[in-house]
Amino acid sequence: MAGALAEKGMNLALADIDEAKLEAAKKILAQYGVRVESYTLDVTDKEAVCEVVKRVEETFGTINVVCANAGVSGKMGPIQEADVADWDWVIDVNLKGVAYVVQTCLPYLLKNPQDAHIVITSSISGLRVYQPSRGQAMYNTTKFGLVGLGEALQVDLAPHGVGVSILCPSIVNTEISHSGLSRPEKYGGAFETNANHELANAASSGTDPLQFGRWVVKAIEQNLLHVITHPNDQALVEERHEKIINSFKNSRLITG
Repeated sequence: MAGALAEKGMNLALADIDEAKLEAAKKILAQYGVRVESYTLDVTDKEAVCEVVKRVEETFGTINVVCANAGVSGKMGPIQEADVADWDWVIDVNLKGVAYVVQTCLPYLLKNPQDAHIVITSSISGLRVYQPSRGQAMYNTTKFGLVGLGEALQVDLAPHGVGVSILCPSIVNTEISHSGLSRPEKYGGAFETNANHELANAASSGTDPLQFGRWVVKAIEQNLLHVITHPNDQALVEERHEKIINSFKNSRLITG
């Protein structure tokens, strides 16, 4: 997304928990000829989020597009094998971290609402639960929550002119399946994902991140709310919604 926005001439403020990878990304993105600043940030630390967002606004003078993209896969396995620390980590990064970033940026976005857009990275896992199980209960929980956040934001911000997009992709070629290697000690420390897990294996043949970023830019330009880049799971999403509609029809069985 950063690369695709840089192709359009947008200056970039990058934030990530991994300082080494952040600096490597900064060097690559500087080749686009735009200004690139980087900020080491743990999005679970709301005070740090506030400080970084303030510094970004002071440095650039305005904030236009906010990509709330931080996310971890969590422990992919049977939910009965998870503990409270596992839940805390996934919720604090995927859900609360996104909320902190968006909430903190809102006052700055509302200064120039017609030039403002929020991009929330959910997942196709925010619209359906894959069958058979991939051990994604914690991940699904947070990604479903982000869909609700984005839809509510769109209702709240539409009168002000701020755009909102909720990204719901399938597999993109990133290292999210191995995010456990960066889990902080306060959540139990680092762990390694099973290299044979189907999602970890599939990532290498997933969508190129820059191609995905270009699709996201198109979604921003067209002010699309729900952004579906991988339509393969349409049947699973339709099946879920059909169950919900049928539950409305069957409500008389409960209420009489």
